[in-house]
Amino acid sequence: MPRSDSGYADLRDYAVIGDGRTVAAIARDGRIDWMPFPSLDTDPVFAALVDEARGGHVSLAPVGPFESTREYVSGTNVLRTTFTTSTGSAVLTDALVTGVAGRLPWAELARRVEGLEGSVAFAWQVIPGEAYTGDPVQRVETVHGPVLKVGTIDLVLVGFEHGRSDGPLSFEGAFTTSSGSRHLIALCGTDDEPIHLPDPRIVDQGIDRSIDNWATWSTVFDYDGPWADAVQRSALALKLLIYSPTGSIAAAATSGLPENPKGGKNYDYRFAWVRDLAYTVGALTHFGLREETHAAVSWVLTTFKAHGDELGIFYTLDGRQPDGVRRTHAEGWRGIGPVESGNRAAGQLQLGVYADVLGIMRQYVEAGNILDAHTGSLLVGFANSACRMWQKKDSGMWELPKKRHYVTSKIGCWRALDDACRLAELGELRPTADDLEHWQKNKRLLEEWIAANGWSEKRKAYVMYPGSKALDASVLLHTSSEFGPEERMRATVDRVREELAVGPHVYRYSGVDQEEATFVACGFWLAQALGELGAVPDAVARMDALVDSANDVGLFSEMIDPATGDFWGNLPQGLSHLALVDAAIAIQRARGD
Repeated sequence: MPRSDSGYADLRDYAVIGDGRTVAAIARDGRIDWMPFPSLDTDPVFAALVDEARGGHVSLAPVGPFESTREYVSGTNVLRTTFTTSTGSAVLTDALVTGVAGRLPWAELARRVEGLEGSVAFAWQVIPGEAYTGDPVQRVETVHGPVLKVGTIDLVLVGFEHGRSDGPLSFEGAFTTSSGSRHLIALCGTDDEPIHLPDPRIVDQGIDRSIDNWATWSTVFDYDGPWADAVQRSALALKLLIYSPTGSIAAAATSGLPENPKGGKNYDYRFAWVRDLAYTVGALTHFGLREETHAAVSWVLTTFKAHGDELGIFYTLDGRQPDGVRRTHAEGWRGIGPVESGNRAAGQLQLGVYADVLGIMRQYVEAGNILDAHTGSLLVGFANSACRMWQKKDSGMWELPKKRHYVTSKIGCWRALDDACRLAELGELRPTADDLEHWQKNKRLLEEWIAANGWSEKRKAYVMYPGSKALDASVLLHTSSEFGPEERMRATVDRVREELAVGPHVYRYSGVDQEEATFVACGFWLAQALGELGAVPDAVARMDALVDSANDVGLFSEMIDPATGDFWGNLPQGLSHLALVDAAIAIQRARGD
C-alpha cells in the first residue's frame, strides 16, 4: 500500500468506479489519482496517476498511520474501503452517483465516511491539476460559493459534517469520526455548461440508489459457470467502459500508462475499437444483456454509415474520426513518458476489422435479432471490400508500424467472408449471385494462400508472416473457427505454449519480451484455445492461475510482469476482461457444464 518515494502508487493498487460516462481510479490509500470530468475521454483535471506533482488528485484518508482493506459492494461498481487506526475504524464508500432514471447529466462523485468503532481523524483535499491540460487552475467566487475552473471544466463541492476549510486553489477540510457518525464530500463537474449545485442529503441518498441500480443490473446478468465471481467482476468492469451517451465501448479507462520501464509505449486507449466492441457484444449477448448489445451494435452501424466506405479500426466515443495526437504536459507514471492524447494507430490498415464487423453482425443475428436493409447492404459492401483488400499488406492486430502480410489478418478476412456467407444463408444479407460466388471464391483463395505462405512445415506452426520464424499469439483467437486443418491449429497452439508462455502468462509475439511484459488477454486466449481443443485440465489450471493474478478487487491492466506480478499498461483493460469471460465460457462448454 505505501507509495514509492516519488509519490506514485503501484498500478495493482487501483480500483475503478464509474457512472456510464466517466471513471475514477482510486488507490488503496483512498486517493483518487485519475478522473476525467465529466466524460471518460475529457482531458482529466485529476491526473496524478501520470503526474504526481502537477496532475491533481482527490485525497481522503486518516491522519497518521493506518491499515486498509477494500472490496466492491457485491454486484456493483461502488467501492468500500475500511480504514483501521490505533484509535478506531471507519468505512469509506465511493460512488460516481447515478440518477433515478439512469446516468446524471453532470458528473457527481460522492465520498461517504461512516464511523465504525472508536474515533478516526480524517483529512481530505480536492486539488485540480494542470499537467494534462496545460490550463491553469482558477478560483471564481459566486453567490452560491466558490467554483474551481480548469479550462472549460467547472468544479463545485458540497457535503456535511466534513470540516471544510478551503485553500486558495483547492477544496479541503478535516473531521473526526465516532461510532455511528456520517460524513459526506460530493464533487460535481461540468464541461462548458452551467453547473448544478446538489443538495448533499440527496447526494447521500444517491449513493444508496447507485448501489441499488448496479445491483439491479447484476440480477439481469446470467452466468452460473466456473469462475463466476471473476466473470461477473469482468462484466462489471466492461460495463464501466460502456459510454452510455452513445453506446460505444472504450478500450481502457486510462491513458498514457507505460507498457515498460523504458517509456515510449504510453498509449491512449480511451477510444472505441471495433475489435473490442465485437468481442464485448459476444460476451454480453451470452449473459442475456439486451440493452448494451443493441446500443453497441446501433452505435457502430450509425458510425459506419456516417463515414461511408471509410472503415476505421477505432473512433472517438461519440463516433468521430480521431483528430491526431498531441503531447500532454504530464511527466508519466513514475516519470515514464511521454504521455500523449490521441492514438497514432488511427488510419492504419488492419484487415482484421472485416472479421470484427461481420462477426458482430453474425453474433447479433444468431442471438435472435434482425438487420435492417441499409445495414445489410453496408455489410455486403464490406464483404466485397474484404475480397479486394485481403491481398494487401497491413499493420496486423498489434498495430505494428511495419506493414506485412500478417497471417492472422488473412485468417480474419477468411472469417469475415465465412460470416458473410452465413448471414446470407440466414437471409439477413442479400448479395447478388455474383457477390456470393465472389465471397466463396476468395475464401478458397485465402485458404490456399495461408496454406502456402502462412504455414511453416519446419516450425510446425502458422508463423507471423511469410518467411518468418516468429509466432503470433493472436492466432489463438481462431481456434474456435472452422478454418484450416485442425492438426495445424493444434500444433500452432502447442508452439505458442512452448515459446511465448511464461507460466500462465503469454507474450504477444516472438521477441516482444525485450520490449514489454506479457499481455493479459493472450494468457486467457491460450486457456480458451486449450479448452476448445480438448486439453481441459491444462486450460483449467491456466485459468485458475490467471484469475488469481488479478489485483485485490479483481481488476486487470493490459500487461503483467510474469516475474513480479506488477501491472503495466492502461487499466482496467477491456480486452483483458473480455478474454477472461470468453475463456470461462469456452472451458465451461468444453467441460460440458
